[in-house]
Amino acid sequence: MAQTLGGLFKDGQQYMQTWPTQEQLTTLFPENRVISATRLSIKVMPPLAVLVVATLVNVQGVQQLPQALAVGAFFLTLPMQGLLWLGHRANQILPPALSSWYFEIQHNMQLQGCSLQQPKGKPKYMELAHLLKTAFEELDKAFTRRWF
Repeated sequence: MAQTLGGLFKDGQQYMQTWPTQEQLTTLFPENRVISATRLSIKVMPPLAVLVVATLVNVQGVQQLPQALAVGAFFLTLPMQGLLWLGHRANQILPPALSSWYFEIQHNMQLQGCSLQQPKGKPKYMELAHLLKTAFEELDKAFTRRWF
């Protein structure tokens, strides 16, 4: 099922807010690095784009305005690229090995008394993000060290 561009941005923002940026997950998943880069680019790229456009126009003159605007537009698209990647990733179905890990963790969390949603037949990365967030928020460090 194809998703709209706006839906991917929304899913990317939600995934970025849901994914637990725990140190233990950095070696297992690229999400921590992508989320850090996306958050930084959301803060830095808009002012940097304005600065670059103003500098290029000031140094090279108004004749170079189209090229300066193209460079500025490129800078503005960098945060959007991160959100699109995150939105696409959130909607991907987990590979078989990761899916079995998901069900294992969920089963053990239920044994620990966590109230969780019923597992889906084919969980997606967004469901994994919710599960991991719950694990890091509700369970003790001994449990999370065992699994991560």
